[in-house]
Amino acid sequence: MATVVFFHAHPDDEALSTAGTMAALSASGHRVILLVATRGEEGEPVPGVLREGELLGERRTEELIKSANLLGVERVEFLDYRDSGMMDSPTTSNPECFWKADLEEAVSRLDQLLQGETVDLLVIYDPNGGYGHPDHIQVHRVGTLWSDQIGIEEIRWTTLNRDAIKKTIELAMRETPDTGLAGVGEDLEERKKRAEEGSFGSAESEITHAIDVSDFIDKKKDSISAHQSQIDEDSFFLKISDEQFSAVFGTEWFINPKETRKDNEPFKANLFN
Repeated sequence: MATVVFFHAHPDDEALSTAGTMAALSASGHRVILLVATRGEEGEPVPGVLREGELLGERRTEELIKSANLLGVERVEFLDYRDSGMMDSPTTSNPECFWKADLEEAVSRLDQLLQGETVDLLVIYDPNGGYGHPDHIQVHRVGTLWSDQIGIEEIRWTTLNRDAIKKTIELAMRETPDTGLAGVGEDLEERKKRAEEGSFGSAESEITHAIDVSDFIDKKKDSISAHQSQIDEDSFFLKISDEQFSAVFGTEWFINPKETRKDNEPFKANLFN
């Protein structure tokens, strides 16, 4: 059995992009490790969700642990950098944030945390971090440098299939008027616009792996639901129908940076291939 490290930027990133794959690997007997760069201190909490005196980073840590347990993760570690916030926001100037981290120092911190682990496969973000978030981009940089230094042969980039997103959002938008879900239509419109602009994810032609996680879709939804400080119960993620949820989230997309998929060649269905 293999040891697979999923390196994410903030709590809830694991739920939204790789939860199904993590659950599937764990169920198959693989050792799944979740490494998180920050505790998500700069997130926007759902109004009223925090207890009196509770810090957002503390809550999001609790939520991550709950999510990891649901997915069968065997080990969770934090690099403990400060959340950088969105690109060009004042928080990216904080010297303690991940975006400002020295790459070599971050690699050293990561290496010390996972010392003694034999990593068979490392999962990080694509070079744009999925959608341009500075911490996601930094995960790509740090993870790539670390893998080069210790000699990890197998790397996969988690990404979004922007072509599939456009199609599934159009389907989801068709049902929104009949659901009475306030704000969901606007949320979908914004996501569709970004997909059309190419500001996040990857073109389908660039993707090498499509992992069917439909057998673990309930675990993925539970994982997303665990992040109550960030994902309101009335959000798009939790209010679309089960059918649409499966259509949007039932496949997780990855790129093997060492491969190029030929035209009309089928996606690989196993992350290790």
